[in-house]
Amino acid sequence: MGDYELGAIQTEFAELIWEREPVSSGELVKLCSEQFEWKKSTTYTVLRKLCEKGIMKNEDGVVTSIVSREAFYAAKSGQFVEETFQGSLPAFIAAFASGKKLSKKEMDEIQQMIDDFREKADD
Repeated sequence: MGDYELGAIQTEFAELIWEREPVSSGELVKLCSEQFEWKKSTTYTVLRKLCEKGIMKNEDGVVTSIVSREAFYAAKSGQFVEETFQGSLPAFIAAFASGKKLSKKEMDEIQQMIDDFREKADD
């Protein structure tokens, strides 16, 4: 897993790219000026940092993701469970569900995920 530690602004910037990719760097500068009130240099600085982290790439003025939104958030979630719950998914689920009543639909969805994982493990 790469270095996916992003601040709130870098994450918003990445979201902007994921929503519009492929996006020209010129268009990205314009969008960031409108959305964040950034100067061109700020946009390129933040973009460079995401490229250095291996999340985005800028080739010939076209910005695209190397890591998809889904893969990014899956990695972040895994990192959170690892750091906060010593990697124990059951401990995470217990903490998440404590003090909150899960609906039958939510319980069914969780059970379906468990069943799917069990089938894959048996293959």
